[in-house]
Amino acid sequence: MNKRLTGIIVAIVLAAIGTVALVAFVRNAEERAQAGEELVEVYVVDQPVAAGTPGDQLATRVRVELVPVKVQADGSVDSLQGLAGRVAAVDLVPGEQLVTSRFIERNDFANREAGIVIPDDKVEVTISLDPERAIGGLVRPGETVAVLASFEPFDLEATIVEIDGDEIALPDAVAAEVSGKTPNSTGILLRKVLVTAVQQDPRANTFATSNDEEVNELNTAPAGSLLITLAVDPADAERLIFTQEFGFVWLASERGEVPESASPIRTRADVYDAAPGR
Repeated sequence: MNKRLTGIIVAIVLAAIGTVALVAFVRNAEERAQAGEELVEVYVVDQPVAAGTPGDQLATRVRVELVPVKVQADGSVDSLQGLAGRVAAVDLVPGEQLVTSRFIERNDFANREAGIVIPDDKVEVTISLDPERAIGGLVRPGETVAVLASFEPFDLEATIVEIDGDEIALPDAVAAEVSGKTPNSTGILLRKVLVTAVQQDPRANTFATSNDEEVNELNTAPAGSLLITLAVDPADAERLIFTQEFGFVWLASERGEVPESASPIRTRADVYDAAPGR
């Protein structure tokens, strides 16, 4: 009985020694294979990552591995913080390296999910508007809107004007003819403008409501300002930003069948005149 037990113990010990020797052999073989090769750190997906997951929140879903340079993927991610503001464009599976080409801007992902295609010749500009100036807060990405510009009077009688914080002296001939004030004015600035994103100011409650019932967006409005991104031509971006800085911007819901007939800028003198074609 003792001999049999001794035999079993010896067999176990020999098996353990054999396993250790095999592991050591494999490790030595890997080290020999990597001898003289430069190793780099790469991020490898450790748990499934769903499309839309923020890139800078992947710390618990990835691991760092040392691999030879020759197997490092093109565009491999070297810092999760470098993915801030970007999200996974597709589902990521365990075992694959993180590469920058699989991440896109957060707004681009939202646009893609909403089926919004931004023309290549447009630039995107974000403006901040109170709900009453943005169709009661009901404006949505993918819709088209008309942009209206409204200006209060400003004094024209001056020999020195301020532009972007700098005081500029007018030539005498120009200053002599400058007098009075501009009228109040409102007019359509842009037509058929694509809305690409709408964000609620995080400092405000999402909706103003007086009770604990489920909020219905059809009869309640956001309590704070909205950040609305529009796709416009570069020249129209200048006009839009100027109006946002020095006047007031209003949005009007605009559908495809709305006629694009020209209309004059409205002032106090003609605000009660009939619209063209009426």
